Amino acid sequence: MRNYFNDTHQALLRELRRIARQPMYWLLLVVLPVVSFAFFAVIFKEGVARNIPIAVLDEDHTTLSRKVTQMIDDTPTAMVSYEVQSMDEAEHLMREGKISAIIQIPAFFEKEILSVGQTHLESYVSGTNITVNGLLAKDIQTAVTTFQAGVQLQMLMKQGLTERQAMAQIQPVRFVKHVLFNPYTNYSYYLSPSFMPMMLMIFAILVTIFAIGTELKHGTAREWLESANGSMLSALVGKTLPLIAMMLLMTLLMFLILFKIVGVPLNGSLTVLMLGCMLFVLAYMSIGVLIVSLLSNLRLSLSIGGGYSVLAFTFSGLTFPMMAMYPSMQLFSKIFPFTFYTDIFIDQALRGAPIIDSLWDMGYIALFIVLPMLCLPRLRRICTDEKYWGRL
Repeated sequence: MRNYFNDTHQALLRELRRIARQPMYWLLLVVLPVVSFAFFAVIFKEGVARNIPIAVLDEDHTTLSRKVTQMIDDTPTAMVSYEVQSMDEAEHLMREGKISAIIQIPAFFEKEILSVGQTHLESYVSGTNITVNGLLAKDIQTAVTTFQAGVQLQMLMKQGLTERQAMAQIQPVRFVKHVLFNPYTNYSYYLSPSFMPMMLMIFAILVTIFAIGTELKHGTAREWLESANGSMLSALVGKTLPLIAMMLLMTLLMFLILFKIVGVPLNGSLTVLMLGCMLFVLAYMSIGVLIVSLLSNLRLSLSIGGGYSVLAFTFSGLTFPMMAMYPSMQLFSKIFPFTFYTDIFIDQALRGAPIIDSLWDMGYIALFIVLPMLCLPRLRRICTDEKYWGRL
């Protein structure tokens, strides 16, 4: 045991000297993570989409048509930026990307309403952006429904009904919705805790591949192994300890930005979140060791590692619900530790779930940490056989 710690210490000192000499380490360990965290904190600062430009084609020009236009403009999402004179003009604005929706108020709009007839109001919403489409459609429908209820209320009260009786006829069943875990539908609470850990895992896997891959590329792998007296485990632990320490510091910085600057709510256990994120970082570093050991090629390993990391976001269930995926895709998502970490963050930060609910996810992430132990013989081989050296 004493020899193990001494061997690890020697490999650690060697790695610290390499880190001090190579700027790429500092770029991957400090500069790029900090820049990416700041970038996502700033880009999602608003949190909620507001004032999305739309156009209104008012063919009636009456008090009621102006009233419904004003009500749509007063919604949080929609902003009436253009009052067009024809559908051709409105269509031209939409094709240019200047607006995301068109509201058409037909002629005789007020006359049909006052004559107790039926009229219509048409909306054309661009479907190119699912998020914008959903927000605009919801707010426009809410504004028009409120306008319609107001008109019916006035008509029923003119017939002699009290306001309470009129409301009971207009809305005999009231639907009350409670949004539990993100009542403001703040996209910063949803996206920042997703993108920041994604950047953390990308740099964790890339810096691990770089640290081992450069030993092979420059033909110093045997020297690295000899610094640990031939112990592959000691050499690997000594090499990765400084990287782990720096990535954990970046984890603390990420949580500081998320909870203190961005303002993401913390309804559960911070301890569980911290432990889960540490396992998450270790899992992706372990995957980096596996990739570079199998491929023994720095450039190819970096490409595969980056691609594997980016795919994790797609299959995490954040953008497309996991429960709606095909069973085969649900199973495929399990090869990414990010899937389990996402569950931990949502459970602890937003839902305030019991700690035991997150222990299963932490256990699954911990399984990935075993990977370096499985590839130690392969790693020893590529470190001692010169035919694996010098590859780009």
